[in-house]
Amino acid sequence: MSDTLSAPMTGVETVLSALRETMGTQISTVPSVREEHSHGEALDVSCLPAAVVFAESTDDVSRVLSLCHEHRVPVVAFGAGTSIEGHVTPPADGISLDLSRMTEIVQFNPEDLDCRVQAGLTRQELNTRIRDSGLFFPVDPGGEATLGGMCATRASGTAAVKYGTMKENVLGMTVVLATGEVIRTGGQVRKSSTGYDLTSLFIGSEGTLGIITEIQLRLYGLPESIAAAICQFSTVDEAITTAVEMIQYGLPVARVEFLDEVQMAASIAFSHLDELKPLPTLFFEFSGGPASVREQVEATESIARDNGGLGFAWADTPEERTRLWKARHDAFWAARAIDHSALVISTDCIVPISRLAELIDGAREDIAASGLRAAMLGHVGDGNFHTLILTENSAEGRARLLELDRKIVGRALALGGSCSGEHGVGIGKLEFLEPEHGVGALSVMRALKQTMDPRGILNPGKLLPPGEAYRG
Repeated sequence: MSDTLSAPMTGVETVLSALRETMGTQISTVPSVREEHSHGEALDVSCLPAAVVFAESTDDVSRVLSLCHEHRVPVVAFGAGTSIEGHVTPPADGISLDLSRMTEIVQFNPEDLDCRVQAGLTRQELNTRIRDSGLFFPVDPGGEATLGGMCATRASGTAAVKYGTMKENVLGMTVVLATGEVIRTGGQVRKSSTGYDLTSLFIGSEGTLGIITEIQLRLYGLPESIAAAICQFSTVDEAITTAVEMIQYGLPVARVEFLDEVQMAASIAFSHLDELKPLPTLFFEFSGGPASVREQVEATESIARDNGGLGFAWADTPEERTRLWKARHDAFWAARAIDHSALVISTDCIVPISRLAELIDGAREDIAASGLRAAMLGHVGDGNFHTLILTENSAEGRARLLELDRKIVGRALALGGSCSGEHGVGIGKLEFLEPEHGVGALSVMRALKQTMDPRGILNPGKLLPPGEAYRG
């Protein structure tokens, strides 16, 4: 009887076989684990990876990428899985590289107001661990995002109007390149005029140029005094005008968030905000010294009153402030609860602050014309807002939803804005990159991708529209 020849191993099988020698217990091909890593939140796109590898160190990430580069196996970094535009959806023949076990604070330098952390640590856990020092990290996108994921998507959130985004708050990082090579960018200093700014290059690169494993973060002193309030208005225009005037007058407000009447109705029901009415609403937070906070509050109340504000309701205790801001962060889930059978997506547009009212008015016209139900909310202090669009979960429903999304994004681009202020591109925003950036800029981006990831293994198909870098 002749010997039967076994089929040769595929690239991913070869990689997993080699990894099992040193990372055996960190590899999973269990269907339920693969399913957890097949998608993020919101975007209705998923695909089971061939395997999930749980990294526990930079060396682990380097080992995985070195082998995947050699055998041309796609790799998608995974943190908390809370990204919205399909960033973490893997290809079927790829590896989902989970960094959520990398949660150490590598350095804590309170005298220098900075720290170095592993990429799998969440910003909530970081703030819990350093709370007794009187310091905190302010970038607050809402969900349980990891700090590595926040860097990869250039996250911002409710506090960006005062503290900026991840771009302004990262001093340096450790990155593993496609070949497995480990580099460090930046450092502890607050400025440097040497070499290319590689730290900024990787922030917002969505895992397409390298995988971030450590981050040097700026920290801030906890405010001496914090005041939070809400103010409701009869119309959306009154609320938006109030927010815009606050920024134009230079008030150093910590947060100013907008929810329209549809979102407020959903949030009142979902978060039990029974003391409020389903009206356009602004959520405020003021921080600083007691005298400064009083000045901010008095000026804001005056502006709101002049624009028809219906009075301020104050959150006088930390518990009440937490309840209000949790309601704001739970807005997506509140919108989903309107109709559990519906498909929901979140648009993400940003325009110069002076054009915000024009964009929101136009978006409301588009929503009315579409016949779809949609809620509006956003970080109006920096010109960023979201539309949570609900539709029936069918091919026709998806088509109507995407048509509305394209109209709103088109308005933002026409007003000098961007298709995404904080969610990133992933898969969901690919079609808008060329209208926003132009062919020339995209060709430079593709050249960078080709140089740094010549075999196209890092998060293929994300961030850049299909091009040379994705032929694999």
